[in-house]
Amino acid sequence: MNALLSLAFVLCWSSGFIGAKLGARSASAVTILMWRFLPLAVILIVVAAVVGRASWRGLTARDVVRQAVIGVLSQSGYLLTVYYAIQLGVSSGTTALIDGVQPLVAGALAGPLLRQYVSRGQWLGLFLGVSGVVIVTTADATAATGVAAWAYLIPFLGMLSLVAATFLESRSRVPVAPGVAMTVHCVTSAVLFTVFAVSTGAAAPPAEAGFWAAITSLVVLSTFGGYGLYWIILRRSGVTKVNTLMFLMAPVTAVWGALMFGEPFGAQTALGLVVGLVAVVIVQRGGGARRVGGEGTKTRWPLSPGPRNLPPCPAPKHPDSGHRLSGGCS
Repeated sequence: MNALLSLAFVLCWSSGFIGAKLGARSASAVTILMWRFLPLAVILIVVAAVVGRASWRGLTARDVVRQAVIGVLSQSGYLLTVYYAIQLGVSSGTTALIDGVQPLVAGALAGPLLRQYVSRGQWLGLFLGVSGVVIVTTADATAATGVAAWAYLIPFLGMLSLVAATFLESRSRVPVAPGVAMTVHCVTSAVLFTVFAVSTGAAAPPAEAGFWAAITSLVVLSTFGGYGLYWIILRRSGVTKVNTLMFLMAPVTAVWGALMFGEPFGAQTALGLVVGLVAVVIVQRGGGARRVGGEGTKTRWPLSPGPRNLPPCPAPKHPDSGHRLSGGCS
């Protein structure tokens, strides 16, 4: 089951870079993002009002605001940087490759922030994965022409935004149903991008069929598939393993971009793909993260919030349900 979820996650998340590239042919980044989230937010609000009201019970305004902040970091900030970089001419593969350093950042911070420590085998896999990312990034950047050097820094901002969202969610004390979290995140993004698009005169969508095909793929594959599976795998397997899968986004997107857009893909890119695959295997077999002063934990994710028996702060809390992954008080 975990293998199937991981495969689906990699394909769906990678499709977001392809959809952004398709949309960028006919519209600006903010236009694409507005029309990606506006109809989606309406659908999720209707679903929440009709069949999902029970999942909202017990949540306070503070809980909703916290989810909104997570949405700003993990959706709005992350996607805006990715789309803007692609709009500036950075290839979809290179954008994914730059985002591929996220696992090392998350792995390095997992110890002090979450008291989840990475084994030596997992660190080996993490550094090997970064090596694969560097290999492919160098190949793509060398082949690129007409792209400003500073444009390659923009995806780094998105990577840091997603890392921050991951740890903020991991330290949450209140379990929030995934449907609720996605609704809050998407509504927040819809509001932000709509205000941004209207204020800059970029709200009108192009009439091209390709634009709406890109929007459809972004909603179905990227949001429901990639974004939804990100949080599912995060809760099932922990920060290190879910972020290790991000290593695969770079080579998979590079292959996809080469087939669809003719982006460069040579022996060096293929080597990076192999190295990334080996890194994922090493980390996946490295065992779960361990907490300081406690036994190894395995996260579980219920479909709805439920009662939990939690020790008082500052003792670490066992992640037996909900968003919480490991110890510490927030």
